[in-house]
Amino acid sequence: MRLILASNSRTRKQILDNVGLKYHVMPSNIEEHSDKVNPREYCIDLSNQKAKAISKKLNDGVILSADSIIYIDNKKLEKPKNKEQAIKMLKLLSGKKNIAVTGVTIIDLYNNKEITFYEETEVYFDVLTDEEINWYIENEEYIYERAGYSIAGKSSLYIPKINGDYYNILGMPIFRVYKELRKLGYKLTDFE
Repeated sequence: MRLILASNSRTRKQILDNVGLKYHVMPSNIEEHSDKVNPREYCIDLSNQKAKAISKKLNDGVILSADSIIYIDNKKLEKPKNKEQAIKMLKLLSGKKNIAVTGVTIIDLYNNKEITFYEETEVYFDVLTDEEINWYIENEEYIYERAGYSIAGKSSLYIPKINGDYYNILGMPIFRVYKELRKLGYKLTDFE
């Protein structure tokens, strides 16, 4: 049986590798657009679009897709396009709680079933000085990821606590994904 990851995300692949899940990468390459305003609905909509785009190309397999955003004060933070945007985002995050949301879609083509869900994790940032922000921007290779930070990188110096699933912040709430795969009747060893 085949598990298809509808993403080329470095961190999503890393998480699946870490737990020993065998999978094939098939990015959807869709133009990501959703009219949904609610962050949960937005992420679910995009993960669903990605999974459905892949399902149209296959006859069998279990498709796993995800979409993640960070939001703060009901404002969505996308990936920064340059250092100036990253600095602005870090100043916004400084001393506040932000929420990482991941929408996940699993389409089981073997049994014609579909599961969608979202996971949320609260991430608390310490108050950052301009010096800390500038150091971070110059020394972190992942500033162009979600909202300018990756908790697995140097931003961990500035995050005193989280509330929820750590892996969700990285874009793949693996505990919940595993539970949903088990509900569909699959074990980790079923995929090759």
